[in-house]
Amino acid sequence: MVSTFVKPMHREGIRFVAIFAAVTAGLFFLTPVAGWLGVGLTVWCYYFFRDPERVPPERDGLVVSPADGIVSLIEPAVPPAELGMAATPLTRVSVFMNVFNCHVNRAPVAGHVTSIAYRSGKFFNASLDKASADNERNSLCIRTPAGDDLAVVQIAGLVARRIVCWTSEGDALAAGERFGLIRFGSRLDVYLPPGVSPKVRIGQTMVAGETVIAELAGTAGPGQTP
Repeated sequence: MVSTFVKPMHREGIRFVAIFAAVTAGLFFLTPVAGWLGVGLTVWCYYFFRDPERVPPERDGLVVSPADGIVSLIEPAVPPAELGMAATPLTRVSVFMNVFNCHVNRAPVAGHVTSIAYRSGKFFNASLDKASADNERNSLCIRTPAGDDLAVVQIAGLVARRIVCWTSEGDALAAGERFGLIRFGSRLDVYLPPGVSPKVRIGQTMVAGETVIAELAGTAGPGQTP
């Protein structure tokens, strides 16, 4: 029962929870009402930085969601130019995270990080289409063992003002492995390789590292059609 409500917190959240707790202690000296409001906000801050374990699918070639949230867009789009990928439209699946979602980001596929590119920008609502082009972002290109290139982009939102990426170029990532985090409310875009169709719909709820977004060509399991 306890594990259902109490989740591990990522280390990125320690100082924020400490700040919220210190402010809350001060608020109690002013008025109990303000103090209890601070308690609620401190609990929310802890919950925002929760980092539960996830169990990715074991079959190779599956593309999993890089974030918790809702599929907000599925459309053709050119990957960020700074990644140096071909300027050809690919299917882009966008997952919008609100301030109540877990914000730890996970690798959508297994592979090596061939490039990482950060670009400063604006802070429009991350659910808007223009956020992909105009907002602050950090982009990664991951090459799978089969040679497919897949882009995943961390996009800051209206409230989020800090993109964290602790992965470097050349690193090997497992599908579902943690690679970054965004504070506080944002979006992840996944650009699928050519010819790969999504298996999700707009409005569908995603679980980072577990929900299958797509299947790479030629990787269908026994008895399945690629």
